[in-house]
Amino acid sequence: MHDARALIEMGAEAVRRLARRGYSLDLSELESLQSRRNQNIRSADELRAESKRVASEVQQTAKQGGDIGKLKERARELKDQIRDIEAGQEGIEAQLRDLLLSIPNLPDDSAPDGDSEEFAIEVRRVGTPPAFTFEPKDHVDLGEATGILDFARATKLSGPRFSVSRGAGAALERALATLFLDIHTRRHGYVEHSVPFLVTRKTMTGTGQLPKFEEDLFKTGVADRDLFLIPTAEVPLTNLYADEIIPPAELPLAMTAHTPCFRSEAGSYGRDTRGLIRQHQFAKVEMVKIVDPEAAEAELETMVGHAEACLKELGLAYRVIKLPAGDTGFSAQLTYDIEVWIPSQNTYREISSVSNFGTFQARRANIRTRGEDGKPKLVATLNGSGLPVGRTLAALLEQCQQEDGSLVLPESLFPYLGFRRIKADGTPEA
Repeated sequence: MHDARALIEMGAEAVRRLARRGYSLDLSELESLQSRRNQNIRSADELRAESKRVASEVQQTAKQGGDIGKLKERARELKDQIRDIEAGQEGIEAQLRDLLLSIPNLPDDSAPDGDSEEFAIEVRRVGTPPAFTFEPKDHVDLGEATGILDFARATKLSGPRFSVSRGAGAALERALATLFLDIHTRRHGYVEHSVPFLVTRKTMTGTGQLPKFEEDLFKTGVADRDLFLIPTAEVPLTNLYADEIIPPAELPLAMTAHTPCFRSEAGSYGRDTRGLIRQHQFAKVEMVKIVDPEAAEAELETMVGHAEACLKELGLAYRVIKLPAGDTGFSAQLTYDIEVWIPSQNTYREISSVSNFGTFQARRANIRTRGEDGKPKLVATLNGSGLPVGRTLAALLEQCQQEDGSLVLPESLFPYLGFRRIKADGTPEA
């Protein structure tokens, strides 16, 4: 969310930057609403001052035995005028808030131009994609052949875009999540959290999922309570500090959590409907940082490295790209995507997005710290996937597959699994 005054002061520069992400800012509408709001505030203040003066005159005139009839009539008129202005002000405030909530974050100037991944800048490639002497299978065929994944029974339970893992597959999912949490908490200094999976509308609005992305969210309710299933642990982790002033000595805050994530993926049907790449429910380990705004740029690079550490630990080939302005998420200023190699598709696919949101989310959620002058100021927020379990499992199965249908797993998972290989029939083997 933006400060209306800041956008107006930026003027053409704000219009230019937002146009890079395909958003047309109606500056005249914003200026009109802000002007009407300010004028109403001034008018209401003037009327309240006059009302206070008239009330004082009523008391003084009454004490002196004078006629207070006209004064009382004026007091009633002022009260009605104030009430009307306040009612109008509520409407203007709502219009202004709705407009500001719909305006995406200003993209960082370092983000390349363009509106799709084809305009992304490749930063680096790490690892060599495996070369097979046979035609590699995709993770669906591998999972079903070994019996560690069952998509048909998942569909029977819940419909398409769900999965069931069992045996070595379920153990592998649990091992991946625990490995990621251990990496982030023991090496990178994140504090693990266990958070609610159902949150309020206010909480969703704080991180930018609402109002724009309501159609992508699963919603439930009991009696008069409406709650949303979280699409990522970013939502509860960031909003833990909503409406708070964090002491500067406590920054930066580094948080992580392993949660289920729920997304309807509205508008994405027909893409990745097969397998683990795009599901309605999936597990993910998330990283969130709350920092002083001056530290945000450096923290973004650090967090990209933290996500990469998980892939390096598994020996998976991947690349890092910087997204163009027009392909950057609604709340983000700048985003790096990490893409893992998927042999069956002969390409890299997104496995993690790491973003700097600047003060955008902090303004919406009212998260502040104190500056050197002791006055409250907004913090900066960042988050990234570190990593999603399902997509990591898909890449792992495909990059680790053998010609006989077995899977040779990374040595880093052995302490969590107790086996190094899954045979073609799904049996674990030490």
